[in-house]
Amino acid sequence: MTKYGRSPWLDQYPKSRVPSYPKYRGPSTTEVVVVGGGLTGCATAYALAAAGLKTILLEAEQIGRGETARSSGWLADEPGVSFDALENAVGLRQARRAWQAWRRAALDFASLLRRLDTRCFLEPRESFLVARTPEQLTRLRKDLKARTEAGTDASFVKARVVAATTGLEAAGGLRAREGATIDPYRACIGLAAAARDRGAQLFERSPVRRITFTRKHADVIAAGGVIRTRRAVIATGLPTDLFRSLARHFWFHTRFLVLTDPIPAKIRRQLGDPTVIVRDLAEPAHVVRRFADDRLLISGADSDLLPPRQRDKVVVQRTGQLMYELSTLYPDVSGVQPAYGWWSDYGRTAEGIPYIGPHRNFPHHLFAFGDSSHGVTAAYLASRILLRHCSEEMDPADEAFGFHR
Repeated sequence: MTKYGRSPWLDQYPKSRVPSYPKYRGPSTTEVVVVGGGLTGCATAYALAAAGLKTILLEAEQIGRGETARSSGWLADEPGVSFDALENAVGLRQARRAWQAWRRAALDFASLLRRLDTRCFLEPRESFLVARTPEQLTRLRKDLKARTEAGTDASFVKARVVAATTGLEAAGGLRAREGATIDPYRACIGLAAAARDRGAQLFERSPVRRITFTRKHADVIAAGGVIRTRRAVIATGLPTDLFRSLARHFWFHTRFLVLTDPIPAKIRRQLGDPTVIVRDLAEPAHVVRRFADDRLLISGADSDLLPPRQRDKVVVQRTGQLMYELSTLYPDVSGVQPAYGWWSDYGRTAEGIPYIGPHRNFPHHLFAFGDSSHGVTAAYLASRILLRHCSEEMDPADEAFGFHR
């Protein structure tokens, strides 16, 4: 029976091993307050604490059990927007910087998880961006041309190689070799534990009610008391009610994900290399990957942001839609049932890459909003950019992710 609205990352994690952190009780003073205990918040708390900054993290519910637990777990080495579109939006220099930063973040995130011995099922994965129609092939070649002229790595793959590797009938594709997959919930709680071991203080069920600021500091007013700080890092993924004025920078959407029952051995042979991730050029795009237990995870069927009262109904419909769309990609999968169907909310910027850093209307604040990629690489990328802001050691590449771009 399909489990709707439930993430397999949480559902399959032993309840007896779920970590617990106390509620915040103040007042106190610290150098940095991180608001949000998802993958971005925990990666940032770890980076700050490892750099010697006194850090407090506040999570309104439980660490890692929000959008992180509803994500795909793909450490993609590309930001999910075509290079030529990004170049048209922000210019060649900034597009090249953003692209290189994203790829470096994917590699460095995987390296960090290995170094911390985080048990999150980290596996290196190649990926293919595939064109299945003549119109998509035209777009793909245009993107390839822009990447090549910019000096970024790009490897075109002919149709027969795409078919042999992915099991898809396609007109061609681009290969990326430096991605990986993780269990995002396990990675998040592993980073939280590493941040705590480095001296960060972590608190759950401690929602932030308000943030006020003067010329010298900010006061983070949480349910359990006030924290005076030099920096407030807002790592909630989307602007909360505290930052409604920033909502104008984003278009809000809901993406749907489905994990199938195990695929029979006879069918698996038709699906190509089990270690390869496939993203197509449909609008909205599909991303398909294989699990170690021979299930398929597909994401797509994006819609405008759904109000909470509609989600339970719509997720059933979109799960069926995604299973049908999966069968159009891989006809032999017809008849396989969905085990899980769930959703993930995100905000998209005009340029397709997130905003990470300060906003002139909010002194002492740093934000990480608007990751619309299909992966989780932006969590680590944001943690490094936010650390450099807090340390006042900026990298020119960080400008590509600023609100002022």
